[in-house]
Amino acid sequence: MARTNLPYTQLAPNRHNADPAGTTIDATLVTNGVVINAADFERTLLRVRNTAGSSKTVTVRAGDSSAAWMAAQGDLAAPVAADNGETFLGPFTSARFQQAGGKLHVDFQSGTTGTITALKLPHLM
Repeated sequence: MARTNLPYTQLAPNRHNADPAGTTIDATLVTNGVVINAADFERTLLRVRNTAGSSKTVTVRAGDSSAAWMAAQGDLAAPVAADNGETFLGPFTSARFQQAGGKLHVDFQSGTTGTITALKLPHLM
């Protein structure tokens, strides 16, 4: 099955940013995972909230493109605590996580519920 597209929430520099709702992690996301197309790896921060009654793992997949020369370091698997636990992952190194076509792939442990938000950090000048 095709991964679900995860859109960015752009953070603006030097101002207040509202707390975005995020994308609901449902059975489809757990089965298929998500993809950030045209990922800006070094400016990507993921926020995962877990509403399940037990701790779950979210996994950022190591890259498969020729640009991912550090992919041998493997996936990044992060625990997310139960009952509204929250974790942040990133920013990421494109040399480790870039999939073919400049994509970033994220998977969820079975039974994960909650939300995921892809935050795009601004360029600071």
